[in-house]
Formats: sequence, C-alpha cells, structure tokens
Amino acid sequence: MIGKIKKGSGFKGCVNYVLGKEQTVLLHADGVLTESRSDIIRSFCMQTGMNPDLKKPVGHIALSYSAVDAPKLTDEKMVQLAQEYMREMKITDTQYIIVRHQDREHPHVHIVFNRIDNNGKTISDRNDMYRNEQVCKKLKAKHGLYFAKGKEQVKQHRLKEPDKSKYEIYTAVKNEIGKSRNWQQLQHRLAEKGITIQFKRKGQTDEIQGISFSKGEYTFKGSEIDRSFSFSKLDRYFGDTGLNVAESQRQTAFAPIREQIPTRSNAESPFISGSLGLFFASPSPVDEEPNLNLRKKKKKKKRLKL
Repeated sequence: MIGKIKKGSGFKGCVNYVLGKEQTVLLHADGVLTESRSDIIRSFCMQTGMNPDLKKPVGHIALSYSAVDAPKLTDEKMVQLAQEYMREMKITDTQYIIVRHQDREHPHVHIVFNRIDNNGKTISDRNDMYRNEQVCKKLKAKHGLYFAKGKEQVKQHRLKEPDKSKYEIYTAVKNEIGKSRNWQQLQHRLAEKGITIQFKRKGQTDEIQGISFSKGEYTFKGSEIDRSFSFSKLDRYFGDTGLNVAESQRQTAFAPIREQIPTRSNAESPFISGSLGLFFASPSPVDEEPNLNLRKKKKKKKRLKL
C-alpha cells in the first residue's frame, strides 16, 4: 500500500482525470451530487466559496496496492481502506469521492476531497508526507497487506519525475558504494553517472551533519532516497573500510601539492626548496642560540684563569 498526495487549485481538471479514464468505477461519494461529472465538480466548487483565501483547495490521493493483494481487494474492501486512511490522516467532515481504476495490474483508487471542510475550515496538510508513510504502514500491518522487499520491487520504467531521478540515484549509490573505499572514490564514480554529492555543514564550522544527492534539476536528502543513505550511516561505512569524509576531503585538497613534491632518495639532501621546506626537519637558528652562548661563556672562563 502506497499513498501519493497532491494538491491543486481546480476541481474540474482533477475530477475529469479520475473519472475520465476507461475501466473507471465511482465506488463511493459523500457530500456531492453524483448525477454527472459536472454535478460533482459544481458541488466541490460551491463549498470552496466558504473559504476563498485557500489557493489550493483540491486534495488528491492515489492509494496503490500490490498485485499480490488483488484477490482480497474487493470494491467494498477498497472503500473501507480508503475511509480508514482518511480518518487516520484527519481528513474528515468534508466532501470526497473514491474512484477505482482498473487500467493497471495493481489495484488502486483515487480519492478526491475538498480541503475546505463542511464548516469552512481548512484541513491541514502539515507533515502530510510523513503521516502518509506512517498511516500506510499501519494499515498494511493491520489488514495483512503485502510488504514489498525493498525498492527492487518498484517498476522504475513507469516512474515520473521526481521519483524517476530519485530511484536512479538510489540504484547508482547502491551499486557504487560497495566498489568505493572512501568518499572521494564514491563521488568520482557517481559523477560519471551525472550525480553529485553535497555535504551540509553545521553553521560556519567544518562539522558535517547531512548529505544530499543531485541529478539534473532534482536534489534529495540522503535519508529521502533511502534510510541507509543518511550521512552518519554512509560515513560509518567508510570509517570502517577506508578514509572517512574529513580525511578524504583533506587528501583531495592536498593532492595537487603532493604531485609537485619531487621524490628523493635517502642519500639526497633532506632540505626542500620553497615554502614546503618549512615543514621538514632542519637545524633551527633558535636551536643553535643556546650552544653559541655556552661556547662564549667557556672562552671567558679560560681567559680569567690565564
């Protein structure tokens, strides 16, 4: 069970979409006239007049289920699940329709609802993406619905943006992480696939507390792509098998300098000309000062004895 939530400004386009396809069945409606599509649209629009300041009064949710669950998902069961989902999401006391589409192998319904409730108040969409995920998991467990084993079950060729780019990043990171010994190698391998990595730092410090991946015009936090792709989990992996991010970045920064340093044998002079020579061990004028003063004192003592 997966829920996808969208919001819009006009009921006409949304209602025509969900009812305009072939093999479409209006399973249930509440608070709207259902003689025709025009009646449904008009009913929704009349209620929006109670709160004209809300720019996006249209709520549209697609609830999709695994084909494995198809035998148990009768029309009545689909309505039950949709209504239970709405209650859990606090979408209550408002107009809605539930429409089933049968154009795909997996069962799915569309819910169109008015975000302006029957009392003229706005139905909040705060944290609705997070709540949607939690409610779907809860209902799957409660009703014994199929849990897909990872993202490999997703049919990526059917995805649209931004989900298409998100899954392309997921696949690339999953494939390249095992081939990379450190962050530098992972960045290089992903760059060849058109994917870049950005690190989020804490304030003005060098402490890294987050990571995001970009492909084309889309950018996602690591945890949005997959929970195992958070910065802390990826950096822990590199901490165990190679350079962590701080060391990797330091080596990347000094790589051009190291290429300029000539290789010398033990028989050659330990001194290196230029500013880099300051970092190598050499006699210091400060270190010689105490020995010079000591020799002067010894000479004075010999003169006094004479």
